[in-house]
Amino acid sequence: MTFRAPVSEYEFLLSTVIGFDQIAQTDRFSEASSDLVTAILTEAGKLCDEVMAPLQRGGDLQPAKLENGVVRTSPGFGEGFKAIAEGGWIGMSAAPEHGGMGLPMTLTAAVNEMMSGACLSLQLAPLMSQGQIEALEHHASDALKEMYLPKLISGEWTGTMNLTEPQAGSDVGALSSKAEPNGDGSFAVTGQKIFISWGDNDFGGNICHLVLARLPDGVPGTKGISLFLVPKYLPNADGSLGAANTLGVVSLEHKMGLHGSPTCVMQFDGATGWLVGPEHGGMAAMFTMMNNARLGVGGQGVGAGEGAYQQAMAYALERKQGKTPSGSIADHADVRRMLMEMKADTYASRAIMLACAHAIDMGNATDEADWKARAAFLTPISKAFGTDTGIRVADLGIQVHGGMGFIEESGAAQFLRDVRVTSIYEGTNGIQAMDLVARKMMDGGDMAHRIIDEIEAQAEGARATHPNMGEAVWQACESLRETTEWLVEQEDLQDRFAGAVPYLRAFARVLGGHYHLSAAIADKGGPREKLARFYIKRLLPEHAGLLTHVQEGAASTMALTLEELAG
Repeated sequence: MTFRAPVSEYEFLLSTVIGFDQIAQTDRFSEASSDLVTAILTEAGKLCDEVMAPLQRGGDLQPAKLENGVVRTSPGFGEGFKAIAEGGWIGMSAAPEHGGMGLPMTLTAAVNEMMSGACLSLQLAPLMSQGQIEALEHHASDALKEMYLPKLISGEWTGTMNLTEPQAGSDVGALSSKAEPNGDGSFAVTGQKIFISWGDNDFGGNICHLVLARLPDGVPGTKGISLFLVPKYLPNADGSLGAANTLGVVSLEHKMGLHGSPTCVMQFDGATGWLVGPEHGGMAAMFTMMNNARLGVGGQGVGAGEGAYQQAMAYALERKQGKTPSGSIADHADVRRMLMEMKADTYASRAIMLACAHAIDMGNATDEADWKARAAFLTPISKAFGTDTGIRVADLGIQVHGGMGFIEESGAAQFLRDVRVTSIYEGTNGIQAMDLVARKMMDGGDMAHRIIDEIEAQAEGARATHPNMGEAVWQACESLRETTEWLVEQEDLQDRFAGAVPYLRAFARVLGGHYHLSAAIADKGGPREKLARFYIKRLLPEHAGLLTHVQEGAASTMALTLEELAG
């Protein structure tokens, strides 16, 4: 299929809905003019359309392989990564002192999402490096920064994150990897890690692993974990590659999708590494990388949804069946319903992701606690709703194809197989929801209510020009407010957790209504107003059932004994 990066959609969202001009008015990002934004999006779009999209099917059909201990990547992936690196796309938001562009995260999020739509397997590689860059910028010593950041930013070297072990998934504190001091400031890291995205490749000069391990005096649990930078090759003082480190790839995971992205089982046998951050401070440092990745993974879901929608739309226009005005199935009411749902939810999840990135940028530019709290609140919503949307849109894409969607040659199933993992990694979507209703509600629901107030105020104002849509969003806000108040009152976290996922989805539904309403106001009588009306009238009402679910608490969820549940 021919992929077209949604450049114009991003220009509209940034200029009209998200308020990118607010970012550009800060001292930190004053150079991010509208002309620069357009130029960046246009060039990134060309890379996606001309370089990355042609690699999408090949990565699925000719997967990465492990041959005699060497990972061989899919044909063309090396050249594709080189094009990404040479364009400066890896270091878009990295600090200029180490070769980065210092651009807002909002732009990086936009570019990453477009790349995900073009070729998700390849986009994972720069995303991993970006997360490591941010972690090193915040936590590494000056010596490590000087050695590693310029090469990671340029793409000469690539980065990974190594958290999970066979017995330690979401419970990272259960890890068994250990690190022993070598007496020269370095450490010997030993252990096995699984599910390591892009744990090795045949085009990066060095692969730099961030590894969680426990020092000899580290206490059990997460408080005793430290973070180490462990390179594949030990660099010489001048930055050239030295001896191979004592680590390697044991095997590649056999996955449902993302076949072009090598997911490795990594073995570290006394491998030399250097501490990143303080001893026993590994989780704080790693969360810097994980929070970066959570925004990025939400964008991956949106991107995969965009790719699936474009393919489904193209197929629907070409497929002739039945008597319709166009002669194609795109004019059948049910097919049109699916296409409208795909388009409307992709817009909503994209806007939520950009709003989160906007808050991150404003927090970084102003150092104001309110912006940082907003970014923290929106992060789990962006990740979970973005990935759930990508999965649902990709699934609908198969349905639009009918029988051909079940045939691998059509390529429709690849989008679903590729995106399915995004709701699992970087913290499952259930964990994201639990974080939202627990840690992010420690302020008594203050940030949630602030956002609800803003949405309600906009809906109130919209009653003058869009009375029906404005009223629907306003009423949804009131329902969300009442449920938020109920949620905060629950002292038993099980009662919060039992409704966490529907609460997150309901909040996302209302946010989506807010951003669609913004588009309708800006495009009165145009296609965006029509799409907004579809979302607000047909998809937003889901919030009511979801919020009813939330207020049921845990009693009915836990009513069956385990024996009865298994019976």
